[in-house]
Amino acid sequence: MDVQQEILSLREQLRHHNKKYYDEDAPEISDYEYDQLQRRLRALEAQHPELQDPNSPTQRVGGTASEKFSKVTHAYPLESLQDVFSLDELGEFYERVAGTVGQAEYVVEYKIDGLSVALEYVDGVFVRGATRGDGQVGEDVTENLRTIADIPQTLQHAPAHLIVRGEVYMPRSVFEALNAERELNEQPLLANPRNAAAGSLRQLDSRITAQRRLSIFCFNIQNSDELPLESHTQSLDYLKELGFPVSPRYPVYTDPQQVADEIARMGDSRGELDFDIDGAVVKVNRFEQRAALGSTAKFPRWAAAYKYPPEVKETRLRDIIITVGRTGVLTPNAVLDPVRLAGTTVSRATLHNRDFIRSLDVRVGDMVRVRKAGEIIPEIIAVVPEKRPADAQPFEMPAFCPVCGAPVYEDDEEAAIRCTGAECPAQLLRNLMHFASRDAMDIDGCGEGVLKTLIAAELVRSAADLYDLTVGQLEPLDRMGRKSAENLVASIADSKTRDLSRLLFAFGIRHVGQKAAKTLSDHFGTLDALLTASVEDITAVRDIGATTAQSIAAWREQEQSLHLIERLRACGVNFTGEKTVKSDKLAGQTIVATGSLTRFTRKQINDLIESLGGKAAGSVSKKTNLVVAGENAGSKLQKAAELGVPVVTEDEFARMIGLDGV
Repeated sequence: MDVQQEILSLREQLRHHNKKYYDEDAPEISDYEYDQLQRRLRALEAQHPELQDPNSPTQRVGGTASEKFSKVTHAYPLESLQDVFSLDELGEFYERVAGTVGQAEYVVEYKIDGLSVALEYVDGVFVRGATRGDGQVGEDVTENLRTIADIPQTLQHAPAHLIVRGEVYMPRSVFEALNAERELNEQPLLANPRNAAAGSLRQLDSRITAQRRLSIFCFNIQNSDELPLESHTQSLDYLKELGFPVSPRYPVYTDPQQVADEIARMGDSRGELDFDIDGAVVKVNRFEQRAALGSTAKFPRWAAAYKYPPEVKETRLRDIIITVGRTGVLTPNAVLDPVRLAGTTVSRATLHNRDFIRSLDVRVGDMVRVRKAGEIIPEIIAVVPEKRPADAQPFEMPAFCPVCGAPVYEDDEEAAIRCTGAECPAQLLRNLMHFASRDAMDIDGCGEGVLKTLIAAELVRSAADLYDLTVGQLEPLDRMGRKSAENLVASIADSKTRDLSRLLFAFGIRHVGQKAAKTLSDHFGTLDALLTASVEDITAVRDIGATTAQSIAAWREQEQSLHLIERLRACGVNFTGEKTVKSDKLAGQTIVATGSLTRFTRKQINDLIESLGGKAAGSVSKKTNLVVAGENAGSKLQKAAELGVPVVTEDEFARMIGLDGV
């Protein structure tokens, strides 16, 4: 590839990654990898000035303003920072500063890894907040910013006009709690606090933003030229007086060695902070010197961002242990010889899943290279093959759950291995939440908080234990009281009468959702009939495929499932379905209703078809036996004509099923 092609390729790559990072909050590469692409492009452009382009990613801030929000033109540009990756490069920065303004004071601050915003106040009242966007135009996210408790809504003794720049971030403690909740609800985990903060701030519903408990550090007064301030440290002190949170540290030095020592101290403290940093910012302190230094099209010449390299260490892998998450996923974890990494001692690292282990061919006894993903989660990134012991054996995931002994299955959709145990202690909270949920047994007052309390008090170890609870056991619990205890016991007792379809769904059998549970309940009538039916009999049920049938068969053969069933039987839980099929008049027929109906609603006619043993379908195919057409039937009517499927009106259909005159 020639130089011009490489430059064009790098620009295209960077534009792609800018969009993923700034606009979609879904980066595909690490910050370090992105920085290396930027450095390579800057070097090539410097060597070949004839190939310079003012629209190059090296000349512009990466983000754009989303169409989802109103656009805000910044009165003062929100500039980016020039990154440096070594003390030598930082030395070049000092030389450029000294060559222009002579001796300078330097302020050193944490480089918070979050989302940059501008906050505007008029007569002490917060009136508008915007994201950085491309530095010139950002997004109006005022209502979302109002949900951040750290941002003052009003200021005492403030100037008539004030624009403050800050970095919105998600504390690590909040991030970890949020991911734990998402795991419980089987939602995709957030990659890191920065992405979580950016995605939360750009929600269209500010109530969601409020739930994410974001924070902010303010680091600049954009319109400082309108105020009697002479230095950056003076402006930070002023922001603190007004009530804004600012960086916990901002010491001032004139000696580059002292700056280097401070950068090292900040780097060593990373593991102890409740917020992410990806570097340290070095700024000229005096505003008059900043004015003399000026800015490029993209960066101020009076500041530099020292980026910490991703720290990688070698250590010995002593064991691989399996943990079982609250959704039943088996996760392999590496036990390591302790090693100091990014400010903390690491002795465990995630191995993600079976595919990850196979791709790296990680074995117990290997010497491995470890880093912290996003400066938080330790992970193994490589094996050192020349240091592998001769007797190291390939690792295989277990066939049975290490917590409860139930068989596991491979979830191909998520590249995960899951426990199938109906009473697995590791999945207890999630299983109970599903069992008690509105679409399952619908136990009012049995939410996550109550269930956590019951589990902590060791009153519940399986869903069947709910039916043994008494008012006397519940009343002493935190935030319960007698009335709440009586209501919960009554709601649990009431759930015993739920239809079999709800119980089947509540069991959480793989591939058995609400619709399949209803179909099975209607067909077999009782749980015992389903338990004794052959796989072939289950597969023969309309809309129940071989995969679902095999899953049911595997579930009912497990000791834990049988134990749960018998305990529920002893508690008096209903095992019988409400037969909703009134007759078999339409048995075996697939019927499609289409167009604007006047006699029935779409739901009414579909329920009617199902109640008479037919199947209500949404599209016309070769398997369709009849089409009921209203006005403006459109393409489905045309499809029926092409396939020779009979078509009737609503009135003709009503006469067919004996509703004439109804």
